[in-house]
Amino acid sequence: MGEAGGIKLTSVDFEIFGNVQGVCFRMYTEKQGLHLGLVGWVKNTHGGTVVGQAQGPAHKVEEMKVWLSEEGSPSSRITRFCFSNQRNIDTLELSGFKTRF
Repeated sequence: MGEAGGIKLTSVDFEIFGNVQGVCFRMYTEKQGLHLGLVGWVKNTHGGTVVGQAQGPAHKVEEMKVWLSEEGSPSSRITRFCFSNQRNIDTLELSGFKTRF
């Protein structure tokens, strides 16, 4: 119990700063999350940032963190990023990877 076939599961919250709204950032984040086999959500804030949460195998969550901090959508410009509340989880608490409004 606690590990799916010996794979550690992790959850992390993120906030991405910069030119990240109106540049399909949420759509690409959703696509990348699904590509990595993660579950989670992403949404725009009133402050012009993008926030969300990603859950899944620890190594895949780390890949997502790199993508969120260095790549993003093609026309985005990431100036700062913040990852918080990173924790190990026993089971996935979400399903799918969705854009919230």
